[in-house]
Amino acid sequence: MEIIGIEDFLKLDMRLAKVIYAERIEGSEKLLKLKVSLGNEERTVVAGIAKHYTPEEVIGKKILLLANLKPRKILGIESQGMVLALSDGERLSLIVPDREVAEGTRVS
Repeated sequence: MEIIGIEDFLKLDMRLAKVIYAERIEGSEKLLKLKVSLGNEERTVVAGIAKHYTPEEVIGKKILLLANLKPRKILGIESQGMVLALSDGERLSLIVPDREVAEGTRVS
């Protein structure tokens, strides 16, 4: 594990996002295309969670999003962030708040 300084951590813009739409991506077993709301904006994100979650399971969920990751095309879809999740190698779990928090709230 590489140790980082607080200045590196402060560069990360992690925010709470609400999944408002989700669909499987044709040609991929592990990717879902998500439309998420950050309160004042919506983004498209490609997430490697399809082996663990169906589109119906994630719609309406509030999830943690790395919002300032450089956009990247994945299977022709521009992904504007990264969904953060926990994995033990076999199972995957989305990181969700334990109480009501507004969309767009930043991790601090």
